[in-house]
Amino acid sequence: MANVVVVGSQWGDEGKGKIVDWLSERADVVVRYQGGHNAGHTLVVDGVSYKTALIPSGVVRGGKLSVIGNGVVVDPHHFVEELAKLRGQGLDISPDNLVIAENAPLILSLHRELDALRENSNSGLKIGTTKRGIGPAYEDKVGRRSIRLIDLQDRGVLMDKIERLLGHHNALRRGMGLAEFSATDIYDELDQVADQILPYAGQVWRVLDEQRKKGARILFEGAQGALLDNDHGTYPFVTSSNVVAGQAAAGSGLGPRALGFVLGITKAYTTRVGEGPFPSELTDEIGEYLGATGHEWGVNTGRKRRCGWFDAVLVRQTAIVSGINGLAFTKLDVLDGLDEIKVCVAYDLDGERIDYLPAGMGAQARVKPIYETLEGWKETTKGARSWSDLPAQAVKYVRYVEELTGCPIAILSTSPERLDTILVTDPFQD
Repeated sequence: MANVVVVGSQWGDEGKGKIVDWLSERADVVVRYQGGHNAGHTLVVDGVSYKTALIPSGVVRGGKLSVIGNGVVVDPHHFVEELAKLRGQGLDISPDNLVIAENAPLILSLHRELDALRENSNSGLKIGTTKRGIGPAYEDKVGRRSIRLIDLQDRGVLMDKIERLLGHHNALRRGMGLAEFSATDIYDELDQVADQILPYAGQVWRVLDEQRKKGARILFEGAQGALLDNDHGTYPFVTSSNVVAGQAAAGSGLGPRALGFVLGITKAYTTRVGEGPFPSELTDEIGEYLGATGHEWGVNTGRKRRCGWFDAVLVRQTAIVSGINGLAFTKLDVLDGLDEIKVCVAYDLDGERIDYLPAGMGAQARVKPIYETLEGWKETTKGARSWSDLPAQAVKYVRYVEELTGCPIAILSTSPERLDTILVTDPFQD
């Protein structure tokens, strides 16, 4: 059995929710290993729609252990709210089937406020964050001043750590002309939720090692997409954590030998939320068509997504960086009915043809897509459950994507319904 790492191969929003849910039915353990509550997943089970952001998607399936790893930044108030909402839909969630790493950093109100102040500022660079405090929380983690979940167990240590944290944040606030936070206010903020979240704290590294030794099938659930990776994405228009598959080991406490099949979730076209370069973006009627047909707006934020043609340059590069074994190709049905379909196969950078995304911010903004054009198809792919159900031109398009990216299609999704899926390679059996 191979443990499976799910990673988005584009800028996120590739349809990970359905694929993770589809795989979680076969898994014993589902692990979130990075990000925060900015990762919206919509899961439809027996006609009921569940929306998760922080809590792993495995909670919608009975008999699974769900884990929030140390690589995730946890907003304790959001956790309590999301937990109550999911329980209100009839899900059985308790410390018996949900564990949060005791060394996970916490997101506080001061993080959320700082995030919003920066993003709303009229000066400086707009990144396009969700303003949920995730970036500032990661900054404090790297700066070694985070409040971590385990700190809520020792209230004496907690106050000392809050004072140290405010030594940094209040200096920032003074410089911005804002009122300072008091240690008592932050203490009270955490005290309100401590008893509700602490029962879920555990030694995730040990729990996962025990599960691995028992032969459990472990599914590592990524958030965002590899092009938002803090090192390998379109920096600085990226998220604050590492998103690539290697983070599954560091963000969960299991060594890299525990990682097996890396599944890259890949949309049949390209979308992006927020600011930053987007070489194949379409601002014409085709872009509007893709957005409307694909229902391209954020699950948690409601933000409209920018849309464009499939960019094989980007996916080929993220496949290398993440060590992707196979692609889960989603939303093919959105392309139904188009007369022609374009694929970005290379870039033009100042008159030179290149086959990679340059690292420089200026160069990323200047690259222009070089397209190949394929004939579209008029028949529908929606609901197809075998290759024979697909139009010939749709099959040709999928095979061309495999050729350009260097990755085989392992799973083909033809609608939001979980059963509308063509399995080519079983990641858990690879």
